[in-house]
Amino acid sequence: MSPVPWRRPPILWIALFALTIALGIGSRRFAPHLPGLVATYAGDTLWATAAFLGLGLLLPGAATGRVASLAMLVSVLVEVSQLYHAPWIDSIRRTTLGALLLGHGFLWSDLVCYAVGVCLGVGVEVVVGVLPGREGRPASDQGNRTQDRRS
Repeated sequence: MSPVPWRRPPILWIALFALTIALGIGSRRFAPHLPGLVATYAGDTLWATAAFLGLGLLLPGAATGRVASLAMLVSVLVEVSQLYHAPWIDSIRRTTLGALLLGHGFLWSDLVCYAVGVCLGVGVEVVVGVLPGREGRPASDQGNRTQDRRS
């Protein structure tokens, strides 16, 4: 019998996704009140974490490595797209939502932030996946714990 794929609990993932977005926006809004390193890099790091969590919502049964790879790919493609400047895309970037999703200018340091952010997302998934009694754990794993308690 093959192992049951781990499914991400949607309510928890929506909450984590929303929290990550709020923290990311907060890191920009309250940047003057934050330590320099946090103010400079937290937004981009959390952007990639949100990409990981968002893709995890869209692909609830996908392997963590696949979601991480896709999140990193999307993050890098968005960053590289910032090298392209045309009136139509720059007008999108001037909107609040466009700036949040597409950014403004290419920075090499953002690529490092994205890698850290995706790793942060993987870490969250690992922690959530090993918590006892999580509804998102494989059914076969939950059954084994139930049997262990009865013994």
